[in-house]
Amino acid sequence: MSAKASYSLPEGIVGLKGPIQKPAPGTLPLRGDLAHVALAHRFLAAHYVIPLLRVVGDQDVTLKLNSRDDAENGAEIPAGSEVEVLDREGDWLWITCGPEGPSGYVRTSALKPDSDA
Repeated sequence: MSAKASYSLPEGIVGLKGPIQKPAPGTLPLRGDLAHVALAHRFLAAHYVIPLLRVVGDQDVTLKLNSRDDAENGAEIPAGSEVEVLDREGDWLWITCGPEGPSGYVRTSALKPDSDA
């Protein structure tokens, strides 16, 4: 997919000043181990990810707050929406609609294959 992100990547030295409030699960694309690269100036994470653009398949998907079928539901993403993939855990993908979220987990099959994007 040749689409470009609509946000800028951080430049220079990234640092944080003072305490921050942790966002609610399913909102910003931020976990303890990973964060969307566009959040680097606002949140500390062990690693920052430059996401891969993908497209939701032919059916709406409901994001899960954890990578399990019985996990709490998060936001619903309409079919055909462009999303950003941040991580893969087996058959689960951690995705977001952009650096301001929402974020959550979906099965790999919920997105169109790379060649169809």
